[in-house]
Amino acid sequence: MALLKKYNQEPFHIQHALTVEGVMKWFARENQEDEEFWGIAGLLHDVDFEKWPEEHCKKAPELLAEIGASRELVHAVCSHGYGICSDVEPELLMEKILFAADELTGLIWAAALMRPSKSVMDMEVKSIKKKFKDKRFAAGCSREIIQRGADMLGWELSELFEKTLEAMRSCEADVNAAMEQE
Repeated sequence: MALLKKYNQEPFHIQHALTVEGVMKWFARENQEDEEFWGIAGLLHDVDFEKWPEEHCKKAPELLAEIGASRELVHAVCSHGYGICSDVEPELLMEKILFAADELTGLIWAAALMRPSKSVMDMEVKSIKKKFKDKRFAAGCSREIIQRGADMLGWELSELFEKTLEAMRSCEADVNAAMEQE
């Protein structure tokens, strides 16, 4: 968290990092994997984005070295930008999920903010599908990247939507509580 906050001050970026951390922990539990490792990859995936957007995923290894990050963590962080700003390909299940869920959490969060509840707790997958089809909605969230992520995992889009929504529900209260302390 200290490394994230050293290079990220915008509340939006902190909230996104906490959300992706929570989502990755949920997916780790679902797959009986290392929840802490998956969570850290989610938390730090955009560590370099706020200060060095033009060097996203290229500056990350240098920053991650400050905490003695493992080669595996550096690979995971860099692979989430595959084909966008990085040539590091996602190989492991965790890396593919990070690639797929990162962009989708942004779309889901934007949709949640449009709801009276401002929450994912009462959101349905059909709402996500509708927003996904509307290219003007959250135009910065690439539908192509979300689709590539689903394809990489061998999942239908609806499966990715369903699982990511459930993962976001699992961590929404913790993310909100952390943001209130900011």
